[in-house]
Amino acid sequence: MALFDAGSHARMMLLVDVALPVPLARIFTYEVPSELVARATTGARVVCPFGTRRLIGVVLGAREGEPPDGVKRLHSVLDTMPAVPADLVLFLRDLASYYMAPIGEVMRLALPPLEKEDSRALAEPTLFDSGMRGVATRTVQWVVATDAPDLGANEGSADAPRGQAAAILAHVRATGDVPTARLAALWGNARPAIKKLASHNLVRIEEREAPRDPFFANAVPRDTPPVLTDAQRAAVDAIDAALVAREAKTFLLHGVTGSGKTEVYLHAIAVARAQERGVLVLVPEIALTPQLVARFRARFGDEVAVVHSGLTVKERLVMWQRIHRAEVDVVIGARSALFAPLKNIGLVIVDEEHDSSFKQEEGVRYHARDMAIFRAHRCGAVCVLGTATPSLETEHLARTGKATKLRLPGRARTQAMPRVSIVDLRRIGPGPTGDKRISLHLHRAIEDTLKAKEQAILFLNRRGFAPSVQCQGCGVIASCPSCSVALTFHKRAGAVVRCHYCEYERPMPTQCKACGSAELALEGLGTEKLEETLAKAFPEARIARLDRDVATGKTVEKVLDRVRAREVDILVGTQMVTKGHDLPFVTLVGVINADAATSIPDFRAAERAFQLLVQVAGRAGRGDLAGRVLVQTYNPEHPAITFALRHDVPGFIEQELANRRELGYPPYARVALIRIDAVDENEARDAAQRVAEAARAASAPSVAVLGPAPAPLARLRNRFRFRVMLRSADRAALRRVLVAADKARAGLPRDVRCILDIDPMQLL
Repeated sequence: MALFDAGSHARMMLLVDVALPVPLARIFTYEVPSELVARATTGARVVCPFGTRRLIGVVLGAREGEPPDGVKRLHSVLDTMPAVPADLVLFLRDLASYYMAPIGEVMRLALPPLEKEDSRALAEPTLFDSGMRGVATRTVQWVVATDAPDLGANEGSADAPRGQAAAILAHVRATGDVPTARLAALWGNARPAIKKLASHNLVRIEEREAPRDPFFANAVPRDTPPVLTDAQRAAVDAIDAALVAREAKTFLLHGVTGSGKTEVYLHAIAVARAQERGVLVLVPEIALTPQLVARFRARFGDEVAVVHSGLTVKERLVMWQRIHRAEVDVVIGARSALFAPLKNIGLVIVDEEHDSSFKQEEGVRYHARDMAIFRAHRCGAVCVLGTATPSLETEHLARTGKATKLRLPGRARTQAMPRVSIVDLRRIGPGPTGDKRISLHLHRAIEDTLKAKEQAILFLNRRGFAPSVQCQGCGVIASCPSCSVALTFHKRAGAVVRCHYCEYERPMPTQCKACGSAELALEGLGTEKLEETLAKAFPEARIARLDRDVATGKTVEKVLDRVRAREVDILVGTQMVTKGHDLPFVTLVGVINADAATSIPDFRAAERAFQLLVQVAGRAGRGDLAGRVLVQTYNPEHPAITFALRHDVPGFIEQELANRRELGYPPYARVALIRIDAVDENEARDAAQRVAEAARAASAPSVAVLGPAPAPLARLRNRFRFRVMLRSADRAALRRVLVAADKARAGLPRDVRCILDIDPMQLL
């Protein structure tokens, strides 16, 4: 609406500040035509002219004022109800500020999946009502309020809704369409009351199609909550008290593997749902945790939304719509689920909070765990961080009073923790296979396990047949032409060598490129070769493999189902086998090469190695049978190994925190990494030097500016890489230096890419 001040000639109008999906750290202002005023509200998607194009943006706020010179008018508003709830808009603005990311790129994270690509093809305001429900096969019963008045409401008629029926009717009219199962959960035996309301035309019962989702492909019988252990009950009571008080509070739920953390989650979710508040559950990799989703469905039915990459674009849009319309109140997913348009959030859960996959390494580089705490705090909600191996950052939160630690010290079914033994590969030779990576001790343990009709997991965090191909004449290792890494040999993929960073692939070479020698040898051991070696050594055993080469999406659960059905004797795998799977007949876990995790050039290497060892060891002995773990290593004195041997999580944390404090690394300081890369090595080096000089010019004594230096992975996808590291315990001072460095990168050549990473998890 255009407004005129009678006392001046200034023209006043409604203006909106809009975030557009462009890599610019600024907000754009547009004039709102009078016919769009009512709908151009905070969080609404708008189509904006931008140069010769039209882009979809998100309204950040509206105001009346004088139009700036050259202001353009909005083309249209896509929503009748804002796509991004107002509280989510505020959260995203703070996220963009903290990570120094373009606000438009951040807002894209919360937009409906279908509308992220081409605004011109999607400039119609009908997407929320497009009826895209043809992607389902099952039906779910819903209760819908009608426009009929309460029967006999004014006369006190005997037919008027009373008691439970009246309460159900009031709930449906207040909240909108509700699944029958949800009402039954709130009021127990609600179905007779619903039928009575329907007979008087006060509600209508509809059959609606449920999303066709692999996580919902099979029916899951409803479960009965088990009796809680004393430790579980104490944890549940503490979380419930915060929920009832509607207190913004963070809990660290530290429980050993198998201690029943999921059951604590389920109890807390039930309390939040009884308060009619939304629940957000983040997991490291949703494709690897179908068992967790099944547990949620068994307790709450199909009234959960699972956000994952296995859905088609249309299916993801339907899922987004269900959340946006408040048709579901529990959302489960990996880090991107953090941006679901869930309303009235009461509880946020981060399972396996220590997992590094919660850090987004492309685009907007946010940490989902840290931002989950922040989103919960903004909503006045409770945040629960669950893990068997707390990250040092989360442990520090607990020690400084910013989080409350709840402990589950024993397994829920009172099973003993598995016995862990070290196999010193310096002293113990190979078994009958002749392969030094399958020691005599491990070979005998596998024999005993097979004889007892039990199952084993062998963990090796290297996929492929052999990690490298080396010339026996000159010693040169076949490497990727675009990355500074060795090529991995894959036998079953057609005898090819492949780069696991850029996916470059070519047939296995027949001679060395450097000297022409035909004497090429396969070096090292990958999961594919380990599987083949075991098949020859134990021909009677049924062996399966779980890694990125053979199992993604739906096939992960197929492999795990075979293990649960005891159709597999030995499971060989990478990190995928460590992800919280409950396999009750696995009694032996063998770690083939523990040194691969401890030798990474990163200040977090020891922490990650310890977490990995504890997590994989936790797969053993989860049923009624005792478990054992064999850890093969050339460095048995490494702290990550010695503490894992004793299941001593507090001891490792204490020592590692002392090391970090002495060296000035997180959690006692904050780190930022500036990554610079270009096709030309000299151009990349010069750009890195310019950024480092700008940072030093603005630096304070409390801020250390390190570099520039070549990145540990010096070339990736044919681009040379350098990095500058900034470190400080003074957050404000660090930010001032980062702002100066950020300004310097604006003047770099176009071919140079400069990326700012706040709180990096990897230094590669």
